[in-house]
Amino acid sequence: MNDSFPQGTAWIDGKFVKLSEAKISILDWGFLRSDATYDVVHVWKNNFFQLDKHIDRFFESTKKLRMPCQITRNELKIILAKCVKNSGFENAYVEMIQTRGVSPNFDRDPRKATPNVMAFAVPFGWILKPKDFEIGLDVYLTDIKRIPASSIDPTIKNYHWMDLVTGMFKAYEKGHHTALLVDEHNNITEGPGFNIFCVDETGIITPDTGVLEGITRQTVFNLAIELEINISKKPISAENLKKSKELFATSTAGGIMPITKISGDIIGLGNVGNITRQIHKLYWQKHSDSNWITPINNILK
Repeated sequence: MNDSFPQGTAWIDGKFVKLSEAKISILDWGFLRSDATYDVVHVWKNNFFQLDKHIDRFFESTKKLRMPCQITRNELKIILAKCVKNSGFENAYVEMIQTRGVSPNFDRDPRKATPNVMAFAVPFGWILKPKDFEIGLDVYLTDIKRIPASSIDPTIKNYHWMDLVTGMFKAYEKGHHTALLVDEHNNITEGPGFNIFCVDETGIITPDTGVLEGITRQTVFNLAIELEINISKKPISAENLKKSKELFATSTAGGIMPITKISGDIIGLGNVGNITRQIHKLYWQKHSDSNWITPINNILK
């Protein structure tokens, strides 16, 4: 076992292999140009959570990138389920990827490339570990501009992460957990792999533009409606952010995560707020709701 890799199973070139053995060509456009899309779904207690929504977004992203996925929905479900089953995980983080692939004879025309689909499963990962839930995240608000929607459609889940990675370095250097980026108007956008929500006297608010339309982000809308909490999308300034009563982030990697500090400054009372707790509790309750989950064994039977 190569200690550089977590345990896990990958599907690549039409076969299942150990994660440490999964490789792509150095000439793949996904590697050379970040010309790829991906999606991540999690498995909890042997059940996929909102699998169809993740696959919907994945297929839509491949279409937007002019390389529609040639694998059927059912084939993809079986591949993802077998990655988890072969890994032996009860809780997993499962990624599906499609790159532009390799062009014949290194041709610079992307239309000549053959798209390459792959997938892998690793142990479930957390942005904020459960033991740290009551402490919450300390997020550094950077002045780094998120890549604008006029350049790259943020609704396509992509690997253009240099702005986010730069933000992460700045956050770590200053002793914070992670980073938050802004748009060209200095309004709040998103962080590395997560969306953000504010709570004020009007209810819950999340940025309306320039962000990935996360599956967990949409889940919060569904949960808020069920809880009869007002929720809306609109621009959020840095001042609005810092004056919020509560803040939380959402991601497949951890679900609903309280943010108790922005750049070291306490938000609200500095603890996990009531609305955040309600959303968090209901989110995990849905992990045993048959309308929200897909058992792995049902896919493989």
